[in-house]
Amino acid sequence: MAVTNISFRLATFFLLLHSAVAQCWKNTTCSGPTDTAFPGPWEANIFAPASRTVSPASILSASGELISKFQGTAQLSGNGSGLVFDFGIEVGGLITLEYTATGLGSVGLAFTESKNWIGEWSDSSNGGFKGPDGAIYSVFNGSGTYSYTMPDVRLRGGFRYLTLFLVTNGTSTVDIKDIKLDIGFQPTWANLKAYQGYFHSSDELLNRIWYSGAYTLQTNAVPVNTGRQVPFVVTGWANNGTLGPGDTIIVDGAKRDRAVWPGDMGIAVPSTFVSIGDLTSVKNALQVMYNYQNPTTGAFPEAGPPLLQLGSDTYHMWTMIGTYNYLLYSNDTAFLSENWAKYLLAMNYIYDKVGSSGLLNVTGLRDWARWQTGFNGSEPNMILYRTLITGADLSIWAGDTTDLNATWHGRAASLKSAINEYCWDTSYGAFKDNATATTLHPQDANSMSILFDAVNTTARAEDISSNLLKNWSPIGAVSPELPGNISPFISSFEIQAHFTIGQTERALDLIRRSWGWYINNPLGSESTVIEGYLENGTFGYRSTRGYDYDASYVSHSHGWSSGPTSALTTFILGLSVTSPAGGAWKLAPQFGDLKSAEGGFTTSLGKFQAAWTLKNDGYSLTYHVPQGTAGEIVLPGLSSGKVPSITLDGRTLQQETQSQLAGDSVVLNGAGGNHIIVVS
Repeated sequence: MAVTNISFRLATFFLLLHSAVAQCWKNTTCSGPTDTAFPGPWEANIFAPASRTVSPASILSASGELISKFQGTAQLSGNGSGLVFDFGIEVGGLITLEYTATGLGSVGLAFTESKNWIGEWSDSSNGGFKGPDGAIYSVFNGSGTYSYTMPDVRLRGGFRYLTLFLVTNGTSTVDIKDIKLDIGFQPTWANLKAYQGYFHSSDELLNRIWYSGAYTLQTNAVPVNTGRQVPFVVTGWANNGTLGPGDTIIVDGAKRDRAVWPGDMGIAVPSTFVSIGDLTSVKNALQVMYNYQNPTTGAFPEAGPPLLQLGSDTYHMWTMIGTYNYLLYSNDTAFLSENWAKYLLAMNYIYDKVGSSGLLNVTGLRDWARWQTGFNGSEPNMILYRTLITGADLSIWAGDTTDLNATWHGRAASLKSAINEYCWDTSYGAFKDNATATTLHPQDANSMSILFDAVNTTARAEDISSNLLKNWSPIGAVSPELPGNISPFISSFEIQAHFTIGQTERALDLIRRSWGWYINNPLGSESTVIEGYLENGTFGYRSTRGYDYDASYVSHSHGWSSGPTSALTTFILGLSVTSPAGGAWKLAPQFGDLKSAEGGFTTSLGKFQAAWTLKNDGYSLTYHVPQGTAGEIVLPGLSSGKVPSITLDGRTLQQETQSQLAGDSVVLNGAGGNHIIVVS
């Protein structure tokens, strides 16, 4: 009997394993995690479906009104009849349609992310300024049963709504028997809920926002042969472009552009690390930038193939910063060694553009959607400062023996001095858009100055934080450098800037205004984060600056907007790694108006986890980190000003430490293992 039970369990195991492998996208290898690293009630917040094959959740009328739940069947009768099938969340992949039909005609399929554009034409993904995406059709030529699966080239990367409509010259009827979607994103994961990080707090809105960013990043991890075709098709859409090496790669958006953009990765990669933990897609995205580096000049492309746009100094530097982020999270020294010579060439290329003033002179003008670029712009100089600082760390991790660490730190110090001398506007209390006379004080440069520590005094940092509030509207921060527009990408830097100097309430306020507005917007995906929108609350991002874009071209699942996901983990929970894979770490929680928070992530060293809870007279802080690691713990001071009692694993700390915490924060040395700190 024992042998029989063992055999049965083994047979069941291999059957389940085979089933899981079979669910991975087409010919990719199921190399992703099989289960979540942190099981718990917070898993209810994960938007990702439980299976790689899903069906719509409900049926809407052609005007968008709810008809019923989708039970697997529906009917179209007569020319022009149509129904809208709502999946309830952002999805993407290939639809299979099973139906019976009478007469002659075709069933049209049209897709949209936003409810605004449901109908017989899909929203725009093929270039925005080209012809319409239109629809695709399943033709039936007489009474019978039909099965239609979208061709691979027509993969629809991101949508929530599927409109089915009937085209016929007669009185044909179509009885829908089944609608199935084969999920195309996160192609190497059989279990789309196998998150390697989590976050849970006393604020349900913040929890939903954190997971909407995480799910967005899943939809942005795509098969490498599903990039947008270039040149763009004039009508319809085609997603058969080769993006890079491997089986999976992180791109900028689910619906479009479906290309590697290293600037977007400046926000997307830290959020990926703390949530889903898919660093393989990150590695492949970075490698493609190194593969297409100009071997003579050292310049990186602005975007990967098949788009392969060139001419951006800022995105060149974002590839370099991205290299640092990937090494910090992975400790993949083989990747660094393979690409180190190219990294050095890239550093020489960009630093050679620093002029006699000590500032970077930008000649590669392409950037994010800001309307003014070039010359001694303050934003690219902030990015160069970050590039030099992170490059100095990389030189140590690469085993450099030529003292590049000191050289690049020295250059960073000189650049910081020049930035504060030439770009600071004393009369306003913020950085100008460039070193010349200007009244523009951009959101991007000022946010980055605090986050990257390029501003030279605490007083200036506080002035910047206060002045950034002047850009706020009820639904987010309007970017002065892109008038009329709200950029969750740049606001992702702003919230981190406020957190960095302890302005916790401001950061949380902006998250709730901007990301809270979108996650609760019934016209959006209600599951992902949007590329951008207008201050009037419509989705025509960038249309105010003369771009010839259909408003439906805007991406509703764009990883560059996922900043709250990393920020809530790094600053509210307070947990971060400070050396490759977390050999060193930091725990510095910020409470704001919350009552509790917990979360964690994984690295090659193991699980990192922390939790804090406020009490009437103090708080408790627990953490679990791998043995052999060491960290810095920053205990927040008590607003009451009283001298607290502080215990670490039941041992009372010395009186001097307790007195310090009464008026300010206290820094402790942390060790690996499980620990609890109680402040009361």
